[in-house]
Amino acid sequence: MTKINYQQQFKSLYKPSGKEFSIVEVPPMNFLMLDGTGDPNTVPAFPAIMQALYGLAYALKFKVRALSGVDFGVLPLEGLWWTDGDGFDHDHREKWHWTLMIMQPEHVTADLVHEMADEVAKKKKLPLVRDVRFEAYHEGLSAQILYTGSYADEGPTIARLHEFMEHSGCTFNGKHHEIYLNDPTRTAPERLQTVIRQPMRKV
Repeated sequence: MTKINYQQQFKSLYKPSGKEFSIVEVPPMNFLMLDGTGDPNTVPAFPAIMQALYGLAYALKFKVRALSGVDFGVLPLEGLWWTDGDGFDHDHREKWHWTLMIMQPEHVTADLVHEMADEVAKKKKLPLVRDVRFEAYHEGLSAQILYTGSYADEGPTIARLHEFMEHSGCTFNGKHHEIYLNDPTRTAPERLQTVIRQPMRKV
C-alpha cells in the first residue's frame, strides 16, 4: 500500500505562513465542483452540496485504493467566491456566487468520477452527486495567507491581502479563493484555519 499526503506534498498551497503574505504559482489541478448562490448560512442547498462533494470524494478515495493500492487523504473543502462586478463584496452575502470544490489527485479520472457518482447517488441517496463536475482549474500567480479565526471576521485580512497584491504591482486575475482546513462543526470559531488566496497578474 502506497500512502500519499497531498497536503504535505503541496505544503506551500495548503499550509502557508499565517504571519506574512506569500506569492505562489498554483499549478493546474483537478477538482470535484458544485455551484451555488446566496448566503451559505441560509441557502438550503449549501449543506446538501457539501454532502454530495464529500460523499463522492470518499468513494473515489476507496475506489482508487482498491484499484491501485494507492491511499490518500481526502483533501479539504475549498471555495471560490465572487459577486457581480469587480472584486469580491465580503459584506453582502446575499449577493455571493460560489463554487465549492475538493481537489483530486492524478489517480482520479473523469470516467471513474462518472462511475462512482452514479453509485454514490443510489447508495447514499445523494441526488446532487450526479451534478458534480470534474474539472481542471488553474489559478497561476496568486497571493495568499493562512488566516485563523471566524469566517465572519475575515474582512480585514482580505483587505490587507488586496493591499499586499497591489503593492506587489499586481491586480485581480480570478476569483476569491478559500481553503477550509478545519471542520467548523468541531472547531471553535476562533481556532478555524483558512487559506485565503487571490489570483493576480502583473499590471
